[in-house]
Amino acid sequence: MRRPLVRTAAAALLCAGCSAADAGSQDKHAAASPSSTSSSGPRSAVRAAVAALREDSAGFRQQIELGGEGQVYGLTVTGGFDFAADRGHLAVDFPGGAIDHSDQVFADGKIYISGVRGIGEDAWGVVPRDKAQAHYLLRAPLNDPEHVLQQIAAMREISRQGEENVQGVRTVRYRGILDHRTVTLRMSPDVRTKTDQARDALGSDLPVFADAWVDSRGRLVQIRMSVNMSGARVTLTMALSDIGEPVHVTVPRAADTIPVTKVGGILNG
Repeated sequence: MRRPLVRTAAAALLCAGCSAADAGSQDKHAAASPSSTSSSGPRSAVRAAVAALREDSAGFRQQIELGGEGQVYGLTVTGGFDFAADRGHLAVDFPGGAIDHSDQVFADGKIYISGVRGIGEDAWGVVPRDKAQAHYLLRAPLNDPEHVLQQIAAMREISRQGEENVQGVRTVRYRGILDHRTVTLRMSPDVRTKTDQARDALGSDLPVFADAWVDSRGRLVQIRMSVNMSGARVTLTMALSDIGEPVHVTVPRAADTIPVTKVGGILNG
């Protein structure tokens, strides 16, 4: 009798994910610092790679797939981020332009968002970075790549899966799971409720897997989070490149910005 309940809860999560409409700190030391990763185990390798990237800069490309009931929705998030300086920029798109493009700029503890409904075509909405919330399963608040790193650093039960070539680089793949606290990190209350209901219906944490590909220099090359539950499937894959290269950020003028308290829509996480 549990299966229908699980399917209902999964459908509720997917509905939130596909609609077009406690530990939330950005502290870089919430994960282990390089000095605390002296052992050579899988957990230490992943945490050390995340910690190193959080003190550096990189380009990235996220591919997000949301699937269920025979339909798959996909979108891409691309950009560059100076994790050490907490500054970056990104662009969010649906392939084929099914939904308007969105640009986002991270700087000075704020997130600037273009294309916000109701504030004018040339204006930018602005949200305090620490107030942004995730509105979909396995999505970061306003697509914040730092949030994804924070979740990957919290992987548990990590094992070494072997060597793989990723983006032309020889890597070691590590796989683990994300617990409920990590999955619901900075979720909006309504989505947190749906996720709690799905966990209760399942009788255990949601089956969320995480993967990290680390090269011979201890650098992250690619990370992934995924869940497949009663036909509701979400996968986020983030490929990293140009590590250490400068990231140039243009902050919108104050005159062109309008404070907003909530930003909806699937493009904004």
